[in-house]
Amino acid sequence: MTTDDRRSAGGAADAAVVIGAGGHAKVVVATLQAAGLPVAAILDDDPARRGAVILGVEVAGPLAALADLAPRCAVLAVGDNRTRQRLVAELAGTLPDLTWQTAIHPSAVVHPTVELAPGCVVFAGAVIQPDTSVGRHAIVNTGATVDHDGSLGAFCHLAPGCHLAGDVEVGEGAFLGVGAAVLPGRRVGAWATVGAGAVVTADVPDGVTVVGVPARPLAAAPGEDAE
Repeated sequence: MTTDDRRSAGGAADAAVVIGAGGHAKVVVATLQAAGLPVAAILDDDPARRGAVILGVEVAGPLAALADLAPRCAVLAVGDNRTRQRLVAELAGTLPDLTWQTAIHPSAVVHPTVELAPGCVVFAGAVIQPDTSVGRHAIVNTGATVDHDGSLGAFCHLAPGCHLAGDVEVGEGAFLGVGAAVLPGRRVGAWATVGAGAVVTADVPDGVTVVGVPARPLAAAPGEDAE
């Protein structure tokens, strides 16, 4: 699959619906527009956002409005990992024919050997090096870099400016904050959190939050060193 093909992988050539109308949606819409992929509408269940316009696209209604659209092709614009996972499960039950759009900003550098699952988004200035896999609905945010042989699990989120060295594994639903870095060959467990600016020098267990340089678990009592 060529780079141009992968910029629209996971969805049809028709206009996609963006789900979510917060700040993250601005970047998703901008990415789709820059990639030449039309945006049909933005949907959000928050009534206060109804009728707003984001980069020329109206917030047209709640998620239930997807049932009235055809073909049903969508991309999630929700930064919270658990919420993305929940929405995918709910929509799979109500709209089994829904397809998920993958969006890659034209300024991102994505090697042709990279595997991109449906629904993932790769924003401006990101770099993903050879033989890396990116899971369903993962977010590689602005300026984040992933070196060779990386593995990003479904629903994970690399915040802006994250840097992953070679052979790093990021588990399902993990969140890496702004500017976090991970040394070669390390693993960040499923649903773990790496604080902004932290440097991961050892594996992070599932569900654990780590902060600092080097990164250590946040659960230590005041005045005690984390193990």
